[in-house]
Amino acid sequence: MAQFRFVMRSGPVVGKVYPLEAQEISIGRDSTNMVAINDVEVSRRHARMELRGSAYVIQDLGSTNGTFVNGTRVSGMQVLNPGDLVAFGEGIVLAYERPMDLNATVLSSKPPQTAVQRPAPASTPAPVHASRPAPTPAPVYSGQVPAGPVPIPPAATPGKKKFPVWIIFVIILFVIICACVGFFLVIDQLSLWCKVVPFLVPLLGRTC
Repeated sequence: MAQFRFVMRSGPVVGKVYPLEAQEISIGRDSTNMVAINDVEVSRRHARMELRGSAYVIQDLGSTNGTFVNGTRVSGMQVLNPGDLVAFGEGIVLAYERPMDLNATVLSSKPPQTAVQRPAPASTPAPVHASRPAPTPAPVYSGQVPAGPVPIPPAATPGKKKFPVWIIFVIILFVIICACVGFFLVIDQLSLWCKVVPFLVPLLGRTC
């Protein structure tokens, strides 16, 4: 009995089994191929398989529509593993698997793994839902926040600066000095000392 086989999942004859027994296996539309698939999606010589050790490898032979393994286009030699889906073009899909009687232990071991993994996600969400009601007190505190910023507007008032008083006195004094100097310069130019300020004539050494 063959170690591996192809089972057609999509194509002209769904469910057809292709035993894989030879060292080298040709795949294509031509009837001379060991795996002959009569469909326009498949080239006359589409792909080839070769047994290396305990596994087959597949290689595309420059087909028109390409060879895909699990949705990825084959560009070189691709190792096949039981459970892989091999597609020729878009409409022909073959499942690569071992016969049931030769790999019963492997198939029986897979369901317990899925059964163990499924209950885990169901139990993990429970603590998450239990912890979500805790954030409900947050809105109560958020309503009190606007009371804090109320004292902030008065902080803008200290920004006003008062005009220094001493500068005002300096300006007034400067104006008085300038007025006095200008006054005496006019008197001196017009020779009005005796008429306007006769009391200063002796002090200045002048005569009327």
